[in-house]
Amino acid sequence: MQGILKLKNPVMIDGKQVTEMTYDSNEINGALFVTAESKKKIAEGIKNVTIAAAAEFDFGLHLYLGFASIIAVNPSYDFSDVERIKGWDIKDVMAIGRNFMLKSEAASTANASDEPTEISQESIIQADLNSNESE
Repeated sequence: MQGILKLKNPVMIDGKQVTEMTYDSNEINGALFVTAESKKKIAEGIKNVTIAAAAEFDFGLHLYLGFASIIAVNPSYDFSDVERIKGWDIKDVMAIGRNFMLKSEAASTANASDEPTEISQESIIQADLNSNESE
């Protein structure tokens, strides 16, 4: 997922006030993913080290993956730059990371076929009709 994040609270990066940041979660590579996870662990501190959450529900990881999506297409930025994002903008960055972690509709429809993927009332009736026709 790519786009432009319009900041409600601009941040200073390299002496310039930044009001928009491009991002592309498809550009997150393994090194950025691991760095995001590491930065998240450092940010949460020792008190939460023993708490392990599934990645799908790890909101701190979502935030740092959102940061990674920004850094991936803005190589002059680093985590210390994007960690200055604040307020409602944090929620928007977290949503970018969350969407990276959760299966998107685009991915599920790309693999769609005419065959049902679940057993449904319709598929049972269709199977029954097909077996009666062959008799």
